[in-house]
Order: sequence, then C-alpha cells, then structure tokens
Amino acid sequence: MTYRIHPIVMGTKVFDKGMMTYQHDYGTPYTIPIYCWYLEGGDKKILVDTGEMNPVISAEREKAIGGKIHTFESGLAKYGLKPEDIDIILHTHLHNDHCENDYKCENAKIYVHEKELARIHDPHPLDFRYLEDYIGDVEEKGQVVALTGDTEVAPGITMIHTPAHTEGGMSVRVETQKGSALICGFCTILENLYPPKAVRAMDMEVIPPGTHVDAYQAYETLVRAKTLAEHILPLHEPKWAGMESVPE
Repeated sequence: MTYRIHPIVMGTKVFDKGMMTYQHDYGTPYTIPIYCWYLEGGDKKILVDTGEMNPVISAEREKAIGGKIHTFESGLAKYGLKPEDIDIILHTHLHNDHCENDYKCENAKIYVHEKELARIHDPHPLDFRYLEDYIGDVEEKGQVVALTGDTEVAPGITMIHTPAHTEGGMSVRVETQKGSALICGFCTILENLYPPKAVRAMDMEVIPPGTHVDAYQAYETLVRAKTLAEHILPLHEPKWAGMESVPE
C-alpha cells in the first residue's frame, strides 16, 4: 500500500530561529508553518496532527512561508473532506499546536504515545505547550489509543518512537510511490537534519531541536531518524508549504 502525503498549513509561529536550531542562529527572526498532513490512499482517511484551532491568516505570514494558511475546515475541504470524515489521527506529540482540532474529528481513532498522555496531564512547568483541555473530549469518548512503542497502524504506515523534542515523540514512516518518507516527530526544519557547512565543520551531523528534554538524546535521535526512510520530512520546514504533496 502506498500513499500521497499532503502537507496542509493550519497555523504559523513567528519567533527566534534558535527555537528550532539549538545553539545556532539565535536572534534571527523566523516563521514556521504548522502542518496537518493528509495521507491519501487506502480505505481510511488519515491525518498526522491537526494544527491550530484559530490560525493567524495574513498575507505577511503566507509570504514568509511561501504558501497558503488554512483553517482546519478549509484545509480538509481541499480534498473533499470534513472533520467527521477522518478515521485516524496519528500524533507526533501533544503540544497544543499539533492537537487543537482533535475534538472536531468525532469519528476518529487517535494514536499517541503513552508518555505524551502522561505529560499532558501532569506537565512540568517548562512544558507550557501542553494543555489537556485539547484532548479531554476525545479521551472521554474513548477515541484515544495509547502506544508504548513502534507500531504499524495501517498497511504502509508505521509510527516510530523518536524522543528528540518530547518524551513520547512519534515519527510516521509512510510508503509512497517515490519511496519511504518519514514525517518527523520532532519540531525541526531541514537545517536540523542537514546542517550548513559551518556546523558540519564542528563535527556535528545534525542540530537538535531548540526545544527538547535531553540535548544528547535529541542529537542521537535525529542521527537515527535519517536512517529510517528514503525521504526525511522535518515537521516545520517552510519548503513544504508551497507543495501539493511530498516528497516531490
């Protein structure tokens, strides 16, 4: 079974680039897209993450990322879908900007690592990006499936534990007609996985995410992630915003 991966921008953040690239480029203004990924193929309607509930939509932000920003509803409508049509949601992690629209998908089964569920209900003060209100309804309705490790959730789709950004981060390996692709389960851009020459000259193979629990573990996880598929898709890479499907 193969799929087409459609990155749909459902939000943005404007901040210091160092929030993405640990120890590098602090002080550089940067805009990242927040994606919901539609995996087209098979007999199930599958999303990876659900984006922001009320995204800021402006010409300035769209120019910065090179693509259109959608609401959850308008983004799904591009593919003839409504929230109630979604069968499966695969969560990279449960920071708010990745799960704010879960409650709208009343018929979806939602897969997430058990460590993310534990953290969203008992966050450390540093974990202000977790807010349990966003998953309360779907938990009460029994829609959430807690994973303990790597799991094949559908033919051609495997969730892989990659704790580089959060303890329960899960990357999603998808088989496509152009080979296997890994939607990273950690908040990065292409530069994290493929650093510039100046960084490589310091004997660094990757740049950890700017936000992480353990910098050393994050580094090793990114190195490993690059071996897991033929195409690596960092979770907030602006390049994908102007593309209908990835990999090209």
